Amino acid sequence: MSTEQPKNKLHGVTLAQIVEALAAHYGWPELGKQVDIRCFQQDPSVASSLKFLRRTPWARAKVESLYLFMLREQVRAERAGS
Repeated sequence: MSTEQPKNKLHGVTLAQIVEALAAHYGWPELGKQVDIRCFQQDPSVASSLKFLRRTPWARAKVESLYLFMLREQVRAERAGS
């Protein structure tokens, strides 16, 4: 059984990297609108977000889904620009 997961876009990406990428792309205010959780809306930080997301599977799933959406949108923008 192979340990590589070529089709899994989340393979090898840490939760911290996901949160940092989303915060950089959207900014905390928009991220708080996209994923309606308090750790993105009130005094947001990567550390507080990670603490909450690691304990809350439904919120983590939403964040991972938004990250995958962001990646797809970036690919579409690159294709449209070339």
